[in-house]
Amino acid sequence: MSREKLIKRKKSIIIACDVEDLQFLKKIVEITCKIEGVGGYKIGSILVAKYGILNVLDNIKRFTNLPVIYDHQKGGTDIPELGLKFADVFKDVDGVILFPFGGPETQKKWTEALQEKGIRVLIGGHMTQKKFLSSEGGYVDDNAPEKIYQLGAKMGVRDFIVPGNKIEFIVKYKGLLNRILGPDNFALYAPGFIKQGGVISETAKAAGDNWHAIVGRAIISRADIEAATKEIVSQIV
Repeated sequence: MSREKLIKRKKSIIIACDVEDLQFLKKIVEITCKIEGVGGYKIGSILVAKYGILNVLDNIKRFTNLPVIYDHQKGGTDIPELGLKFADVFKDVDGVILFPFGGPETQKKWTEALQEKGIRVLIGGHMTQKKFLSSEGGYVDDNAPEKIYQLGAKMGVRDFIVPGNKIEFIVKYKGLLNRILGPDNFALYAPGFIKQGGVISETAKAAGDNWHAIVGRAIISRADIEAATKEIVSQIV
C-alpha cells in the first residue's frame, strides 16, 4: 500500500458536499477547487444513491483532481463478507470513511478489501453527537473508539476521523496514535464544526500540524460560497 499522503497539504479543509442535486455539487466544486487550502471533497450516501458513484465522480473530476472521499454513513458495520463487494463498487474514489462498529472482523475485512483496491481508508470511531458513549447515556462502549483506532493503525491506516466538537477526545486519540505510530506519521480529520458546536481554532490546537477540517453546512448553506470557504480556510491554513 502506498505511503503517499491522501491530502498533500498538512492542513486543509475538506468540503462535505451534503447536497442532493448534481448542479449544486458542480457549482460548489467549480467555485472552490482553486482556493488555496481546499484539500478535497467528501461525498455521502444520499447523493450517490440518487445519481450513482461514477456519475458523481465525473461531475467532480471535470473540475479538479483533488481527492474525493466517500462517506457511506456509516460504512464498516455490516458482515465481513460484504467488504469485497463494497470495495469493488467504490474502487474509483480516492478514500473511503469507515466507522466499523460491526466489530474487529468486519473492520479487518473491509479495510483489507479497500486497501487491495488501492483506496485509502479513513477510520472513525467516535461520532460528534451527544449521548454517544455509554457513560454519556449512549449505546457505544467507552473503550470501543480506542480499539477501533488501534486496529486501524496496526493495519496500516494513517488517516483517522475524530470528533471536532469534542476537544478532550481529540487529545486522547492523538496521544494514542502518537504512541502507536509516532508523531507526524498520521493525519486527523475532524467534522463537527459551527453548526455542531466545534470551534476550528480550538481543534487546531488539539489536533496539531497534520489535520483537516471537514466542513459542510457552514460553506454550502452560505449565499457566497467562495467567501465562506476562504473565511474558514484562513482559520486553518
